[in-house]
Amino acid sequence: MDKPVFPQVIGVASGKGGAGKTTVSINLAVALAARGHKVMLLDADLGMANAQIALGAHAPFNISHVLNGEKTLDEVMVTTKQGIRLVPGASGLRDIAALDTQQIASMIRAFDALQEPVDYLVVDVAAGIAPAVLDFMAACQRRFVVVCDQPSSIADAYGLIKVMATEQSLDEIYLIPNMVGNAHEGRQLHRRLNDVCNRFLGVSLRFLQSIEADELVLQSLRKYQSVLEFAPGSAAARDFRALADAIDHLPPLDGPSGRMQFFAERMLRASSVR
Repeated sequence: MDKPVFPQVIGVASGKGGAGKTTVSINLAVALAARGHKVMLLDADLGMANAQIALGAHAPFNISHVLNGEKTLDEVMVTTKQGIRLVPGASGLRDIAALDTQQIASMIRAFDALQEPVDYLVVDVAAGIAPAVLDFMAACQRRFVVVCDQPSSIADAYGLIKVMATEQSLDEIYLIPNMVGNAHEGRQLHRRLNDVCNRFLGVSLRFLQSIEADELVLQSLRKYQSVLEFAPGSAAARDFRALADAIDHLPPLDGPSGRMQFFAERMLRASSVR
């Protein structure tokens, strides 16, 4: 596929911890990079960041150093062995876990200073419906909600979707069924939750691909690798490649919305010359 005119920004969240959103984020980033794209990954799970661990990357600095003015965004970024430009989050810092809207806006605006080419920015957001989660998801163009076929995961995913759609008026919400038995079960899970969202919220959830449960995913994490590197022939690796392919075939979204968005200035420049 042709490269996007300006960065396509994908937020990945979940209503409940344990749904596998970080696993989805890092493997999606790796799969997009393997397709020849320039991919950036922001670990925005503030306070509990672990993307750098999962990718086997050493990051001496993190987003907290940008927020306190010690470093620029460009100075804290590292290039992982998979070729991804990673913006590391901070882990175990209470102040970072409770950023206010102004601080998050400052972080988002910092991306406007970057000059390097970016095709996709994947934003790994914290679980739940905290204000920081909603601010980050509002700053993305597409919003992926990772869900497992468990009652608590489904209920919490519905809660997140409800807040995003009805209170924040956000669209482009995609459901990513994770750790399902097979593709049919993934589509069934999407259909069930989509029916509820249609009925009670008037919201339709988009579907791209589900991810099959695969013990090799856990083994890859233990080796500080993506499953696409550790077990490229596995069912999960196949599904992540299919997800990246489906994303590549989505029409690019034109320009920034009225909200604070990542790469807003770059989008405006690109839109003005089209």
